[in-house]
Amino acid sequence: MNRNIPLMDLKVQYESLKKGIDKVIEETLINAAFIGGSAVQNFEKEFADYLGSGIVTSCGNGTDSLEIIMTALEIGAGDEVIVPAMTWISTSEAIVTCGAKPIFADVLLNNSCLDVADVERKITSNTKAVIAVHLHGNMVDMPALMNLCNKHNIKVIEDCAQAHGSSLEGKKVGTWGIAGSFSFFPSKNLGCYGDGGAIYTENKKLSQKIRLIARHGQSSKNEHLINGRNSRLDSLQARILSIKLPHLEKWIDQKNNHAKYYCHSLKDVNELKLPPLSGNEIRLSWHLFVIRLKERDALRNHLKAHHIETGIHYPTALPFQPCYKYLNHTSKDFPIAAKLQDEVLSIPMYAELEKFQLDKIVNCIKLFYTQ
Repeated sequence: MNRNIPLMDLKVQYESLKKGIDKVIEETLINAAFIGGSAVQNFEKEFADYLGSGIVTSCGNGTDSLEIIMTALEIGAGDEVIVPAMTWISTSEAIVTCGAKPIFADVLLNNSCLDVADVERKITSNTKAVIAVHLHGNMVDMPALMNLCNKHNIKVIEDCAQAHGSSLEGKKVGTWGIAGSFSFFPSKNLGCYGDGGAIYTENKKLSQKIRLIARHGQSSKNEHLINGRNSRLDSLQARILSIKLPHLEKWIDQKNNHAKYYCHSLKDVNELKLPPLSGNEIRLSWHLFVIRLKERDALRNHLKAHHIETGIHYPTALPFQPCYKYLNHTSKDFPIAAKLQDEVLSIPMYAELEKFQLDKIVNCIKLFYTQ
């Protein structure tokens, strides 16, 4: 019987943590402590300590976190925010929701992250911020982006939804810009069992404003200083994340080993373009392992026939989505994003992948090119 190899396997992760997870679920139900309280406060402190020396405010999801950051920075009508052409729509969607205009910049071919040179070309007098999306667990060239944006007095917001734990020069994602946005969607590097998000900043005044916005503008019970919103991480999700967080570094190490195996085993398949690995200065967290090839759909069907799940992240770059048709973009405006949308293929990547599974994936890819 052929065993399916999923793109990600949350079941096997749960089995490894079952005792602790089941315990906190039961305690939460018995204590009827569902919203706020020490569980949320403890996780916020733990995640802040993991990232750096700043402050974490938890919220409902990663999209909320982006919107709350931009609201706190007073980004709105008449402002422009530069965003990568290749990412999930939450990033640009949050800009539009705040009343600002998304300005797309092209990405790099090797890692799908913002091309800082194209960001510079897109800066105008209306540019209020740049959102640096660390896609697939890769990292934007943050030293170059920070130098550019500091020169123009532009805020840098980091979208770290796919990159918990990635670091450059010993500095983790989310700690470079004015604020970092995180998602705890179940499939993320650090995921809960529902929706969840968080915001990291080292600016105390901004953190106070962020917390007010996320909590109905409430400074104390029944006293509302501003119009805010309801965006909370519930207690159960916070406790689950507190169980998972101590394992994150180990999971990243395991995924880095898998990435090295993939790259070593597939290096002679000339038809494939493989992603860059972690190095001395950069440590990637491998939310996804994305290869590029011309025969994307054919290989995907071949792997499916061998019970190997794959994904496409993403089949349509943001400037070409119907909701942005009014911007009148063409593939000539974003040649790299246009190329990536036709070539990228995500193959299985999760910490618990076993050697026989990795061997099967590699051998099936090689078979595709030799049969």
